[in-house]
Amino acid sequence: QVHLVESGGGSVQAGGSLRLICEASGKFTTNSCMGWFRQAPGKERETVAIVNSDGTTIYADSVQGRFNISRDNAVNTLYLQMNNLKPEDTAMYYCAAEMYCVYTTLQAFMTRPQSPYNHAGQGTQVTVSS
Repeated sequence: QVHLVESGGGSVQAGGSLRLICEASGKFTTNSCMGWFRQAPGKERETVAIVNSDGTTIYADSVQGRFNISRDNAVNTLYLQMNNLKPEDTAMYYCAAEMYCVYTTLQAFMTRPQSPYNHAGQGTQVTVSS
């Protein structure tokens, strides 16, 4: 079993910053693709950033230039630095991981949540006020 625990969410004003943290434990492997997706009420799930096991990063157009994803494999931790936040960034943010993944894309990431190799955390709320 893989456990992913997010922290760092909160409420900020537009233009502010937050840093999300995801700590992985259990049968987690660094041979994985990790990322963040968000879900706002009434909206479709959106994958905002991923970091592949080969180190490549991919961002959604909506956050490009404002968000930065990184991972520290020494401590099995994933980060999402969010700058210049906008009200439309308000959502529940989830950390997710695909085990034994070398490379994936925003469109393909976590499209099979039922797979035993795919895992997601419980989420952390981000609220941005105007």
